[in-house]
Amino acid sequence: MTAPAAVWRFDAIGTAWEVETSPALDARARARVTALIERFDAAWSRFRGDSTVRRLAEAGGTAPEPPDAAAMLEAFGALSTATAGAVSPLVGGALEARGYDPDYALVDRGPVPAPRDWRSLLHWGGGLLRLDAPAVIDVGALGKGRLVDLVLAEVIGAIGAHPAVIDAGGDIAVRGIPQRIGLEHPYDTRRAIGVWEVRDAALCASAVNRRAWGDGLHHVLDARTGEPVRAVAATWAVADTAMRADAIATALFFDGGEALAHEWGVSWVRMLTDGRVEWSPGCTADLFTGR
Repeated sequence: MTAPAAVWRFDAIGTAWEVETSPALDARARARVTALIERFDAAWSRFRGDSTVRRLAEAGGTAPEPPDAAAMLEAFGALSTATAGAVSPLVGGALEARGYDPDYALVDRGPVPAPRDWRSLLHWGGGLLRLDAPAVIDVGALGKGRLVDLVLAEVIGAIGAHPAVIDAGGDIAVRGIPQRIGLEHPYDTRRAIGVWEVRDAALCASAVNRRAWGDGLHHVLDARTGEPVRAVAATWAVADTAMRADAIATALFFDGGEALAHEWGVSWVRMLTDGRVEWSPGCTADLFTGR
């Protein structure tokens, strides 16, 4: 920060948050942020028995359309097209079959592909979210990034043009100041493979060492097969919004991710499981290793 900063730390949606501002957020602004996160979680968390997506998972049907449905599901459409179906908002059932379920059972029941044509089952618009058959919606490919954007907007509404940094477990949005962010090595969290300076943008990351269990299982599944990805270990993306950065960080685990990043104007870095590092043309990250 260019001036003494106030840091508000809290846990929400299963991750640690830091909201760094100058000046500090007052109690009313903090309450608005807390309420915003609660509304998002109540709509989209498949880990809550009372959430919108959990109710739809039981029997399908309709529910009031959450405010973020169009923005997120339209982005999922682009992700799904770019990756030939590897990314899907209906991957939740596949994740739960591998053990990443609301009880965190971590008991693998084997691969279960997501519904092949999710766009024929999941519909939004006109104030309604509809599933034509039971299925588990999971917006993890970009949902945390979307929430970071929403929190940043709420914070800016409270403090105006002053600097702000929102960090939700490593998905980071920055406004008004530069931030040098380390790119954590996926196989040794004490090390970084590089540093990326971000200003008035967002950096999101994904890695197979996060949310990993059992025999080589982790949270990045190919929706077409229900199998975890094996070729890519970690990804980082910088974009104008955290949702886009989060989406590309997911897409880069699959063929087609690079093309979508280029289309959206997103810079990226990717580490393969053999240790090689790749990056986008013009990427400004200061990397400590080569291709």
